[in-house]
Amino acid sequence: MYGDKGLKGSMTVEMSFLMPIILLLIMSSILAAFYFHDKNVLAGAAYETAVVGSTKIREKGKVTGDELEALFRERAGRKCILFAGSSVRAGAGKREISIRVSAYKGRFGVSVVKKAAVTEPEDYIRNIRKIKERTDGAKNQY
Repeated sequence: MYGDKGLKGSMTVEMSFLMPIILLLIMSSILAAFYFHDKNVLAGAAYETAVVGSTKIREKGKVTGDELEALFRERAGRKCILFAGSSVRAGAGKREISIRVSAYKGRFGVSVVKKAAVTEPEDYIRNIRKIKERTDGAKNQY
């Protein structure tokens, strides 16, 4: 009664409803991939900057926030896809280096805080050796 024309038309109508949904899913997946890529790039660059700042403050005794921000910009570079511009706040204390990064694109935003302790591994090793020498000396007395 309907022939072949009725079947072809129904397939076209069904696809016209499905294609926007399929395209929405594909585009949302791509946007999510860009978001997480940029978040990982910013987090990695912030952590590397904090660790390098921790090493520099141990070697030189002092590091400024401007130096840390320049180190972050060098590491992040132009690697971000979705969040091209980011703002950085770096803080350097005697015990800790902290890097705060935030970036926005329209209604989307990402914020990352990474910290690294300023360690003194040489002092720790010296203290362990001193303790070991004292305990060995105490054992030899008996």
